[in-house]
Amino acid sequence: MPNPYLSHLQCTICGTSFDPTAVTYTCPHCGEAGTLDIQYDFDRLRADRQWEHRPDRADMWRYLPLLPVQDSRYIPSVPVGWSPLIDAPRLAKSLEQRQLWLKDDGRNPTASLKDRASAMVVARALEIGAPVVTTASTGNAAAALSGLCASAGLRAVIFVPSKAPPAKIAQLLVYGATVLLVEGTYDQAFDLCVQASEEYGWYCRNTGMNPYTTEGKKTASLEIAEQLDWNTPDAVIVSVGDGSIIGGQYKGWRDLYDLGVITKLPRLIGVQAEGSSNIARAWLAGSDPAKMSAGPADTIADSISASLPRDRVKAVRAVKESQGAYVTVSDEAILAAIPELARQSGVFAEPAAAAALAGLKQARQNGTIQANESVVLLLTGSGLKDINSAMKSVGAEGGHRVAADMVAVRRVIEGLTL
Repeated sequence: MPNPYLSHLQCTICGTSFDPTAVTYTCPHCGEAGTLDIQYDFDRLRADRQWEHRPDRADMWRYLPLLPVQDSRYIPSVPVGWSPLIDAPRLAKSLEQRQLWLKDDGRNPTASLKDRASAMVVARALEIGAPVVTTASTGNAAAALSGLCASAGLRAVIFVPSKAPPAKIAQLLVYGATVLLVEGTYDQAFDLCVQASEEYGWYCRNTGMNPYTTEGKKTASLEIAEQLDWNTPDAVIVSVGDGSIIGGQYKGWRDLYDLGVITKLPRLIGVQAEGSSNIARAWLAGSDPAKMSAGPADTIADSISASLPRDRVKAVRAVKESQGAYVTVSDEAILAAIPELARQSGVFAEPAAAAALAGLKQARQNGTIQANESVVLLLTGSGLKDINSAMKSVGAEGGHRVAADMVAVRRVIEGLTL
């Protein structure tokens, strides 16, 4: 049974509405840039008070009326979401920020926010009877899809650049996915995945292209709102690659606003690596993101490396409509943020997640965020995803080798300031 509050699909470019069963991926009029929003009957939701969460579920499905899959038979058994919102007073003090929270989505089953989108896509695949689901990914979305498919008994076929971090590739193999290591870029893997899904009739999860990914990712914003007692922070900072996560955050906050649950939107601050900053440049120039051309994609933060961001229209809209901004940060700043975040909060983040902290520091420096504002950093993945980058971030601090006796221990300890 479909969600009775589900209304229609709407193109983010031309605004055309479609019956939810009429279109599977992007707008047939606007092509690949014409990503779709899933819309709901807010008047009916308000009348029935069905926006209220289900406290019996400690996962993303506690907001079932605001999600496009209603029948609980299709919900994967692995719990996804309801990650903690952590108060970070030590980090806030070091940054002279009045209030700072960390939404730690590295706590999800495969250790990234991408589990939310994959859970939604797997539920949809079960609903439509698709036995094989495919995706292209730099690693996190692939791991998420592989794990969620394994839990539901579906086959996963993964296209991932061969240079993806080994820990991410290991996850795919452990979950039993069919893994194609593409000797090329993420964008080439994306295009191959689309071609293969068309040829073999697989259901495609690809970011931006599949509108159900946005609906999964928006659940992080619904949780933040509830965890703050339905109060809105001044700003939410999100690292950005393809643009689907920040697009999802806007969609979640906007849904709550249209329902009347919150009275204002937080400003969404997108953070891009300097070496992969196509969306930030488009926003700054005021250019049409739908007409964007491929650009450089060179950053240590593989999860936000994208030459042609596939959800670019939603990503630019998110910042414009929320009165937010984009900032760019160097790879050096991203690496430095990994141990700073860990040592000041106890949260170990991969480079793409730590980029949110680097972005906050840049936003404070350029005046985008003020010291007296309340801020949420959306941390999208665990540091265990990329140990090599973590080791680079601490440089020579690789530990002290000692002989197995107290003399050696004393020699080291007495030379340190503890």
